[in-house]
This record gives sequence, C-alpha cells and structure tokens, in this order.
Amino acid sequence: MTTPWDEWDHVLKVDPDKELVAGETFEDVCATGTDAIEIGGTTGMTKEKMETVVDACAKYGVPLYQEPSNPAVVIDDDALDGYLIPTVFNAGDSFWVTGAHKEWVRIENGLDWGRTHTEAYIVLNPDSSVAEYTDADCDQSPDDVAAYAAVAEKLFGQEIVYIEYSGTFGDPETVRAAQDALAEATLFYGGGVGDYDTAYEMGQHADVVVVGDLLHDEGCAAVRETVEGAKAASDDAA
Repeated sequence: MTTPWDEWDHVLKVDPDKELVAGETFEDVCATGTDAIEIGGTTGMTKEKMETVVDACAKYGVPLYQEPSNPAVVIDDDALDGYLIPTVFNAGDSFWVTGAHKEWVRIENGLDWGRTHTEAYIVLNPDSSVAEYTDADCDQSPDDVAAYAAVAEKLFGQEIVYIEYSGTFGDPETVRAAQDALAEATLFYGGGVGDYDTAYEMGQHADVVVVGDLLHDEGCAAVRETVEGAKAASDDAA
C-alpha cells in the first residue's frame, strides 16, 4: 500500500505556540518547497492556535497534517489531509505509548480513522521538552534504536518510524542503524537540521528530514536550504 509520505523528502513542522520571523507570512512558509506541513508542538498547545495555522496555510496547496500533543487539542478541519499521532516507544510513562490515544478514542465521537496515522517516535535527546514530557529513556545505543525500529515495524505495523533528537543534531550512525532495520516503513528524522549540509547528511540515512525550530528562529530562506539539501540527498540515493 502506498502512502503520501512515500514520496516525501522534507517536512516542515510549524509550532502554533511560536511566532514566524518578522516580516514573513504563512504564504512564505508554504512556498519553501517542503513536501508537507505538520502542525504541532510539545507545550502551549490549544485548539485555537492549531486552527489559526491551518486556516493560514489551507489555501496554498501544501499537504497539511496535525500532530497533536494531547487529545484536547485535536481539531476537526476539512483542510487537514490527516493526523499524525505520536506514540513514543521509549517513553517511561505509558500514557505516551497508548494512554493518551485511548483517551482520545474514548472522548471523540466518530473518529476519522481513514485520515489518522501513527508515528513510532524514538526520542533521543534527554534535554528536549518531549523527552521530559514523556519521561523518555534516551540512553539508547544504535543497536537499541535499530531494535526499537524493527519492533515498531514488524510487531506493531507502524508505517512511520521517527528518530527525534529535538533541539540537537543527532548521530548519523544511529539513524543509519534504524534505516537498516526497516524493510518498508518510512524513516523520519528530526533534530538540529539547520542548513543544506545537515539536511543532506541526515537525508542520506532517513527517508524524510523534518525541520521545525529553524522556521521560527531563522526563517523561510533557511528552511529552503534544508529542502534543497534533503532533496539532493534523495536524488543522489536514487
């Protein structure tokens, strides 16, 4: 079965709790060349903030996905192509493995399963908000990460495995180990990608490079560099 992310090289993650660089608009954001926009963040999320970003991006033709940090911020909007729901495989708190998901299903009337997909997160930066939020055990060797990736794909049927170093540039060998462990699942990488070279380097090992804070810290021109780097890596691997 084909999925939209089979064709992606780059995803731009927009945090609704953060401002764009002065003078830039969501039209500029949608013109960076990214393959999709993922709307979400770890803290400070509300439905209203999510809706504001969706509304601002909806008319520009870039695929839009919501990545909610908890069930209370999920929005129902036809402009969304779908929902990418994190499940943190190395979380110390089981709420972030299945608990939050159970609560969402329990309280939601008529969940749109056809547009709902999961991301098997492996969180590896202990200083990140997401690691603290989920009590993630980030002390993982490349072999451990590869094993988590295989478990996600083979035992749990995950179509996306997401190596998350949020806030810092990760270990390429660890990302490569995860990729080598996968047969069909798409490998996302996020963390510390800030220019052409870092996007190219991780794009050699991951199928999809995810960029987030760079948009809010440096702006759209910097994001475009990472799009070029990720796509060059994909072209060279083809």
